[in-house]
Amino acid sequence: MKKWYEELYENFAENYEKEVFSQGTIGEVDFIEKEIAFDKSKTILDLGCGTGRHTIELTKRGYSVTGLDLSETQLKKAKEKANALKLNIKFIKDDARYYKLEEKFDLVIMICEGAFSLMETDEMNFAILKNAYDSLKEKGKFIFNTLNGLFPLFHSVKDFINSENTGNDVIEGDTFDLMTFRDYPVLKTLDDSGKELVLNCNERYYVPPEITWLLKSLGFKKTEIFGCKLGAYSRADKLTTEDFEMLVIAEK
Repeated sequence: MKKWYEELYENFAENYEKEVFSQGTIGEVDFIEKEIAFDKSKTILDLGCGTGRHTIELTKRGYSVTGLDLSETQLKKAKEKANALKLNIKFIKDDARYYKLEEKFDLVIMICEGAFSLMETDEMNFAILKNAYDSLKEKGKFIFNTLNGLFPLFHSVKDFINSENTGNDVIEGDTFDLMTFRDYPVLKTLDDSGKELVLNCNERYYVPPEITWLLKSLGFKKTEIFGCKLGAYSRADKLTTEDFEMLVIAEK
């Protein structure tokens, strides 16, 4: 039986690129470049690369980037875009929990819940973080964002998602579980063929001390957490209860 995220991304490449949350690519890549001091020699792994928006933009700017994703349809779209731009990019179909690559990278990115926090158990999510750590060179950097557990303590997740004007709707009430910090919304959307999908989602929200401890237990020497504004990542953006996501920067 397919997981909800597998069912969603089975035929969702075109509609994915129209989503509100996928419109901040340029600003997000601007920030990523600053974090590696515009050093074109840095190698990058994009975990959960989807249709390749960050992978392709970074490659256009002169970086060597590998994109990895579980969805064949998303990767097909990414390859089509890269080919149209005559960019030679290595895209890999694999699971972020289980992949094994011989190459080590200077930077691993995982933007817009590319893989992390969508898994149905904490162990699965932890396996993704461990793989990211193992993929880094010594002193490498890991940049990702994840759902901010402080947000649903003060706000309705359902109201937030339904206010984003994406054409997607959460059709059940507040489903956030305080004991597990998991949200179980029922999401209604359309795939690329116009077929209606009704998905029983399962997403994990994290609080800052939890993320810090998980990364420290893996061996990351430094972790910093910031607020996360679409297309406008900034170290000056202090995390608050108003941020739906948090931006995490960790160093090995």
